[in-house]
Amino acid sequence: MFHKVKAVNAMPGYRLTVQFAEGVTKIYDVKPLFAKWPPFKSLENDPELFSAVEVDAGGYGIVWNDEIDLSCDELFENGETVRTPFDGLIAFTDATKLWGLNESTLRKAIAYGKLVSGVDACKYGKQWVVSAKAMKREYGDPKTGA
Repeated sequence: MFHKVKAVNAMPGYRLTVQFAEGVTKIYDVKPLFAKWPPFKSLENDPELFSAVEVDAGGYGIVWNDEIDLSCDELFENGETVRTPFDGLIAFTDATKLWGLNESTLRKAIAYGKLVSGVDACKYGKQWVVSAKAMKREYGDPKTGA
C-alpha cells in the first residue's frame, strides 16, 4: 500500500517532517543516506538544496532535483512517527480515495448523522476533514492506497 505524502518540510540536522494522506506525521533522518548514496552527499554540502525539498507529483515520494528523491514507502517505513494535534485527520478528498467512496457519500453521512459534525468530521473554511477512526468505524479499513 502506498502511503501518499501530503506535505514535507526540511528541519535542522538534515531531518524532514513528512505528513501522509492518512493523517500520520513522521520525522525522517536523511543523514544516514549521505554515506550510503553519493547523490545524497550533495544535500549535506548544500543546505539551500536540502531546504528545497518538495512533494513529488501524485504524492508518491519527495524530490530535491532530477537525481535525488525518496519514495513514500521509504519515508513511511523508516521515518519515526511523531504525535501532533492533527493525527488521524484526513481531508475528505483523501478519505474518498482511500476508501473508494464519493465525496457526496461523506457529506450525506454527516447530514444523516452517520458521521457526527464536530465529533467525527469538521469543516475548516471550505475543506472538510474527517477522523480516520470514524472512517474505519463506518466504512472498515481503507480499500486502496490512493
